[in-house]
Amino acid sequence: MSLTCITQPHANLVATLDESGVLELVLNRPERKNALFGEFYIAVEQALIEADQDPSVRVVLLRGEQDFSAGNDLQDFAAALNSDTPTVEGPPFRVLRAAAAFSKPLVVAVRGVAIGIGTTILLHADLVYCDSTAKFQMPFLSLGLTPEGASTLLLPQRAGYLKAAELILLAEIFSPETAVSAGLVNQIVTEDVYAHARAKALKLTQFPTVSVKATKAMLRDEAPTTVIGRINSEAHTFGERVKSPAMLEALTAFKEKRAPNYRQFD
Repeated sequence: MSLTCITQPHANLVATLDESGVLELVLNRPERKNALFGEFYIAVEQALIEADQDPSVRVVLLRGEQDFSAGNDLQDFAAALNSDTPTVEGPPFRVLRAAAAFSKPLVVAVRGVAIGIGTTILLHADLVYCDSTAKFQMPFLSLGLTPEGASTLLLPQRAGYLKAAELILLAEIFSPETAVSAGLVNQIVTEDVYAHARAKALKLTQFPTVSVKATKAMLRDEAPTTVIGRINSEAHTFGERVKSPAMLEALTAFKEKRAPNYRQFD
């Protein structure tokens, strides 16, 4: 399968796939702080959908050129008001659904502004790193709008109701430290945040894809369950993996004092 983001690239989305299986997607509209618009959104959505289906992609690393993203381009947003397309099918919501449904690891690196969808999409990533220049904001109420991206569900789960209400209702810019405490960011990186995030993405490529996807699915499973129920469902998946060729390779590699080669099972 060929990736359209590479074979037919959008002017504002730079995509590269390395031999390790990391697909790096770079939002590339720095003169507008990577504000997103219709076709730009669709390019990101298509890249995520195709990456999820393509076995050569093991991890997606998403970042911006300079800033991460100033969110929705307000000029484009104004034009969209006259569209007959149902809001739920609008380009921003298509990107959010693609990110939420992505079954492989999604790693995000943030510099500069992360506004609107630039913040809410982080709720659908698996690892998020930023540096001290990062500025986050969910400005929806200040624009006469309401939140998106399942932020009214996921942020209270992570940050607690009071912190989520503060960040969403006041619509104020908040710091990297607040983003970490709210569960939006894993770590504030003092070195090159893009290189740091890439190193974490590369580490994820060393594990069996099936195990990684199964683990992510369990971590993301929000279906009501009891502790015993989750123990049992985890045991079922664990049992399947114990009998897998990847587990045999892990044991063989341990005996032979070498690194396991899981690529042979892709």
